[in-house]
Amino acid sequence: MTRQVRTAAEAWLAADPDPHTRAELETLVASAPGDAAAAGELERRFAARLRFGTAGLRAQLGAGPARMNRVMVRSATAAVMATLPPGARVVIGHDARRNSEVFAADAADFVASGGGEALLVGRVPTPVAAHAVRDLAADAGIVITASHNPPEDNGYKLYDASGAQIIPPADAAVEAHMSAAPLPPREAPAPSAGGSITEIGAAATEHYLAGIARRLQRAPQPQRPLRVVYTPLHGVGASVLLALFERLGLPAPVVVPTQAEPDGAFPTVTFPNPEEPGALDAAFALADRTGADLVIANDPDADRLAVAVPARGGWRRLTGDELGALLADCLLRRRAASAPGEPVLLAASVVSSQLLGPMAGGAGVAHAETLTGFKWIARAADGRPERLLFGYEEALGYATCDEVRDKDGISAAALAVQLASELEAEGSALLERLDEIHRCHGVHATGQVTLRLSPDEAAVATARLRSHPPGEIAGHLVTEVVDYSQPEGSLPPTDMLAFRLTGGDRVIVRPSGTEPKLKVYIETVEKVRGEDLGAARRRAQDRLGRIAGAVRPLATA
Repeated sequence: MTRQVRTAAEAWLAADPDPHTRAELETLVASAPGDAAAAGELERRFAARLRFGTAGLRAQLGAGPARMNRVMVRSATAAVMATLPPGARVVIGHDARRNSEVFAADAADFVASGGGEALLVGRVPTPVAAHAVRDLAADAGIVITASHNPPEDNGYKLYDASGAQIIPPADAAVEAHMSAAPLPPREAPAPSAGGSITEIGAAATEHYLAGIARRLQRAPQPQRPLRVVYTPLHGVGASVLLALFERLGLPAPVVVPTQAEPDGAFPTVTFPNPEEPGALDAAFALADRTGADLVIANDPDADRLAVAVPARGGWRRLTGDELGALLADCLLRRRAASAPGEPVLLAASVVSSQLLGPMAGGAGVAHAETLTGFKWIARAADGRPERLLFGYEEALGYATCDEVRDKDGISAAALAVQLASELEAEGSALLERLDEIHRCHGVHATGQVTLRLSPDEAAVATARLRSHPPGEIAGHLVTEVVDYSQPEGSLPPTDMLAFRLTGGDRVIVRPSGTEPKLKVYIETVEKVRGEDLGAARRRAQDRLGRIAGAVRPLATA
C-alpha cells in the first residue's frame, strides 16, 4: 500500500458516516501491509473517482471513491449545489435497493445545507421522479438507483431543469467540483440560507399518473379483456403501474406474488434484469397456470419494460428492437388517425435497430439517431420543429410521449397492453403485426455479444479496432468504418465504432458506460422476397449467428 493510498484512506475514514463501510475500510487498511490482495483492493478503490457514465454514477457498494457509498453521494450532491443558482429546488427520489433511502436522505441534507429546497418524492419509480423535475419547475433532480444492475450495486442519476439526465458539459462541471472540494464532513451540516426539505411523494405520483393518462387516453376494450401477468422484479413499479392501468380502464394484471414487494436483496433472481435468462421464469410459470395472453415486466426502478407472448412450447420475450418497432407503429397509426399533419419525430440510439428509419420515412415523419442513453434520446427533438412522438433504445427503454424526458417502463407497459388489446379486437396479435412491419420494411435481425472487460481493457480493444479495422467480418466485406470518437454530424464524440457491411448489415462496438463490459451490437437486414417471410428471417438469423461468432475473437485479439 502506497503512502498516498494510506493518506487517502485515512481521510475517507474521517469523513465516512457509515459504520459498515468504515469497518470494511479499516479492515483493508489493517490487512494491507501483509496481504497483497487487501493492498490491491485498496489501490483499486482509491486509484480513481467514479465518473458520470451513460446513466450517472453507478458501482458496487463499498468504501472509497471508486465505489458507491454515503461519502460519494454527499460529495456529488455538494458539487451539484455548487453548479446551481442560490436557492435551487432539487427533486430527490430513490428505489428499494440497499442504502437507497439513506443515500436519498444524505442528498436531501446536502441540498438543504447548500441553501436549496430538497423536494422528496420518496420511494418511487424513476419515471415519476423524472416527471416531477419538470412538473415542479425544479432546477435539478437526483434519483438514487442502480436500475437493473446486480444486487450489490447502487447509483446516482442526475437530471437538469429540463427533466432529462445531464449531458456534457454539466457532468464535467459536477465532477470538477467533486475533485476540487475536500471530502464532506462526517456530520451533515444544518440547513443554511433558507435551505429546507419537503416531502411531496403523493402529489408527484398523482401528477405523473394524470399526465400519462392524458397522453395515452382510455381506449375501447375488446369483448374479452386480455389476461396479463406482471412482475416488478422486486422493484418499485407495481403500485404506480396498477394505478395507471385502473385509470386507463385496462385489465388489472395478475402480479407475481413472490416478486411483488420491493426488496433490494432480489431473493428470487440472480440478476434483476428482465433481459437476463431466467429473470422471467416465475412470471412465465404464473402465466401458464392462469392461461395468460401476455407477460409484462419492469426492471427494479421501472424505467424499462419487457414483454413476452405465447409461443410454441412456452413464452417468447420480444427483443427491445421488436417491441420498439411495435410501439412506434402503434403511435404512428394513432397519429395518422387523429392528427396526420402534426410534425413529429421518431428517435432511437445508434446501437438500436435501423428499422425505425424506414418506418418513419414510410409515415412521412422525421427520424433521428442519437448516442446511447436516454439523456440523448430525450433531447432528440430539442431545437427542432417536431415533438418527440416516440423514442427507444434496444435495452428495453421506451418513451411513449414527451411527458417524461426519460425512458418509462410504466407508460410503455400501458401502451403495450393497449396495443395488444386493439390487435386482439381486430383478430390479430403482436407477432402478426410484427410480421406486417417486416414484410413492409424488411427483416431487421439484431443481437448482441457482451465481453466482460474492465474499462481500461474495453478502451484498449476499441483503440486497437480503430487503428486496425477489419476488412471483412465472417466473410462479409466491410464497406465503411464510422468512428464516433470523431465529430459525426450532430452527435458529440464518443468511444464507439461502426462497421457497415454489404447489404445493410452492421456491427457496432462500444465500451459500456455503466458496467465493466465491451458491447458489440449486430444487425442483419434482409428484404422480404414475395411472401416468404420465414425464409428471409432464416437468412437474417443465420448471418447474424455467423457474424456474432466472428466478432468475439476480433474484439479480443
